[in-house]
Amino acid sequence: MNNYYKYLPISDEDARWGLSVVNAGCTRVKPDSCYPVPDHPGHHNFNWKKGRVLNEYQIIYITAGKGVFESDSAGIVDIRAGTIIILYPGDRHRYKPSAHTGWDEYWIGLKGEIMDRLVSNGFFKQEYPCLFIGFNEKVFNNLHYIIEQTKTENPGYQPDVSGAALSLLGSCHAIVRQGAVAFDINPVIHKALLLFRSNINEDFSPETAADQLQVGYSWFRKVFKAHTGLSPGQYFIQLKIERAKNLLSDPSLSTKWVANDLRFASYFYFCRLFKSRTGMTPLEYRKRINKGSGFQSDR
Repeated sequence: MNNYYKYLPISDEDARWGLSVVNAGCTRVKPDSCYPVPDHPGHHNFNWKKGRVLNEYQIIYITAGKGVFESDSAGIVDIRAGTIIILYPGDRHRYKPSAHTGWDEYWIGLKGEIMDRLVSNGFFKQEYPCLFIGFNEKVFNNLHYIIEQTKTENPGYQPDVSGAALSLLGSCHAIVRQGAVAFDINPVIHKALLLFRSNINEDFSPETAADQLQVGYSWFRKVFKAHTGLSPGQYFIQLKIERAKNLLSDPSLSTKWVANDLRFASYFYFCRLFKSRTGMTPLEYRKRINKGSGFQSDR
């Protein structure tokens, strides 16, 4: 995970849409690290003693580690990986990861009458801000998509990312309402799926995952494959290939940059692996998806 955050300007037109993303980011907090990161704007930063009050909603997904949350409305809640925390305007709160584990967090800030209406109609309740959803690929992908779109702020991006935010909220509500968290899945596999997605840009291996999960690799590989149909290594590679496809759609990013960003051992290895999985080299794939777009790139 590459730490990132951005606070976004909202135009009158964006506000009229009814739901706006006002900030987004992701952070890996290592054990015994200072929290929160001190370089956020003053109105978003806080310390544990005083807590914080926001004038927006925030949706925070904890994908690794554990910690604690406290608010005036909910009291103290223990947080584990797979928990969504919803912060409400005007509700004093504070939260932090355990010093022993740290945590990985992805978040977006929201404003707008659509969110106000969801809360006033009881779909989300201030007194129950912490929702355990476990590993949910759709929620994770929506958060990642929103974060990526905020990096470029292309024209018209706000309605696009607000749609992804609404989809995310719908998924969370459905999971909790239907009791759809997959409790039958081994909790180790639950955590492993989150670990692989959170470390897609890192020098990370299945053996490292097993070590962090404190299980033997042979057992981990057997159970993981029984659940997913793929070995941990093959699953992680497939995630990287799918992310590479997404990055290759941006002609401003060189294929060598994509290989390096996803921490492939070498550019040659990336090209060979990509072709074995897709039937095309990265350059051939880029030319195919950009055909007719007017983009010309030999990278």
